[in-house]
Amino acid sequence: QVQLVESGGGLVQAGGSLRLSCAASGSIFSINAMGWYRLAPGKQRELVAVITSDGRTSYADAVKGRFTLSRDNAKNTVLLQMISLKPEDTAVYYCNADLRTIGSRRIYWGQGTQVTVSS
Repeated sequence: QVQLVESGGGLVQAGGSLRLSCAASGSIFSINAMGWYRLAPGKQRELVAVITSDGRTSYADAVKGRFTLSRDNAKNTVLLQMISLKPEDTAVYYCNADLRTIGSRRIYWGQGTQVTVSS
């Protein structure tokens, strides 16, 4: 049973920082990509950042220069360092992973962690 365990969400003032962590556990053969989506009230879910197996990263325009996605392959974990947070960053952040097990390749989702940035 593959699971994505998220941590690091919380309440922070504008200009502050948070670090989100997502760890994939279970019988994982390889990781094609891992990243974060977010869903804010009244908005569509958007891709925040993703890192692929070759280490390439991609970011939403709204977070470029403020968010940094990194990975720890040994721990099957990605970290999203968020700095200079803005109220518009407030959302539920969902870890997303494209994983290969012995038998298949599937997309997995975390339960979501709330990030609230106050003015």
